[in-house]
Amino acid sequence: MNAENELLKNLDKLHTTESGVERIKRNLSLDTGTKNVVDWCKTKIHSANAGITRKGKNWYVNADDCIITVNAHSYTIITAHKNKA
Repeated sequence: MNAENELLKNLDKLHTTESGVERIKRNLSLDTGTKNVVDWCKTKIHSANAGITRKGKNWYVNADDCIITVNAHSYTIITAHKNKA
């Protein structure tokens, strides 16, 4: 199974920590109205234009000028940041 299908198949397992929520909001300049960062990330990961690659223990999802990093074993969203390229 390729990485993209594996991550999409397990979107229901996606989660993050309290500090992860704050880090993602800060890095992406999300407004305080974004209540559920995990759902926001799931939407980006599931979008048609998302590029998913796996490098080592992490998946990297490039979608809509942001990069979301997800641990491949625990499905924890580690961070997200704006794509500088």
